[in-house]
Amino acid sequence: MKIATLQFAPKLGDVEGNIRRANELLQHGKLIESRGTATGIDVLRPDILVLPELALTGYNFPSLEAIKPYLEPTGTGPSANWARDVAKRYQCKVCVGYPELETAATISDGASSEQEKCYNSLLVVDETGEILANYRKTFLYYTDETWAEEGDAARSFQVLCFASPDRGATASKVATSFGICMDINPYQFKAPFTAWEFANRVLDSKTQLVVLSMAWLTLLSREELDMLADKPDLDTFNYWIQRFIPLIRRKMNHNSDIDGAGAVDSDQDKRIILVFANRAGEEEGAEGANLARYAGTSAIIAVNQRAQPLSSEEKASAGAENTPNGPAEDGTKEETPPLDVKIHCWNLMGAASEGICFADTQEDPRMIFELVKRAG
Repeated sequence: MKIATLQFAPKLGDVEGNIRRANELLQHGKLIESRGTATGIDVLRPDILVLPELALTGYNFPSLEAIKPYLEPTGTGPSANWARDVAKRYQCKVCVGYPELETAATISDGASSEQEKCYNSLLVVDETGEILANYRKTFLYYTDETWAEEGDAARSFQVLCFASPDRGATASKVATSFGICMDINPYQFKAPFTAWEFANRVLDSKTQLVVLSMAWLTLLSREELDMLADKPDLDTFNYWIQRFIPLIRRKMNHNSDIDGAGAVDSDQDKRIILVFANRAGEEEGAEGANLARYAGTSAIIAVNQRAQPLSSEEKASAGAENTPNGPAEDGTKEETPPLDVKIHCWNLMGAASEGICFADTQEDPRMIFELVKRAG
């Protein structure tokens, strides 16, 4: 599968300007290092393109009043129209974050009225511009809480169909989980760090592809970000990986690979692709809101795992194959036999970079990270 994200620095409230900037970067936003040239999305031809959270409006709105002029009716505003145009033009699925306004008719005491609700949402459209999903952020950050309602976690899972050039008209069905930024954190930062709400849903739903649209903040100063430039914020990247510890400790149970139609047996490698589509830059914020500075570092990775065979002595000691051990210190259960886990990374963008983050998951990754075993 070919996957792309667009990392850029949208300006708060400048929808038209942000659309122009997004279009410009899509045309020539991916630097091919071996050639030293920039390549546009029309050459890369991704199957799916993912944009950041509230990509075309900006994020740092401190109140309902501030964001109200930019709210978009469900699936019909500027963000949706842009997504449809891009999906049709480049023949790919498009995921774009937007501030959603839902209007529903209600009847009370025989009188009808309209009720409005606001959500921080991710719209997903297919190659024809049809809406496939409209996911609403479930775990809100304090900025969202000033204007948005909580979404329903059940909406985060969808099965997407992708055409496969290797199999003619046969489409590949990919179990996909969607999330928006804070969704991967503990609920309201009040739940235990080891609750792993989002990561456990990914495993329990047998997800193969995780799409995360983000406006993830950094604690780095402007000077520190400028010094990083095209280098990633590794503290942020490492934290994102930590939020998916269950994918490292628990056995994956899906039975097909994202790039193949056939079954995957228990002794073969299994993987879950994670797409982190973050934004870059900083925003002063409306109505005197605090300045927000973003971490960039968009990435496309896979958590790969393989069950390591046990010796006869180890099997006898464990008692049975493929049974979970007791809980580890991080709250997960490790598997018996143990899992050999590696993290494959196809692309990792700089903290302050703008452009296209791209991966072809059928190609070898650019980097492979091995995990350090816990002592004891």
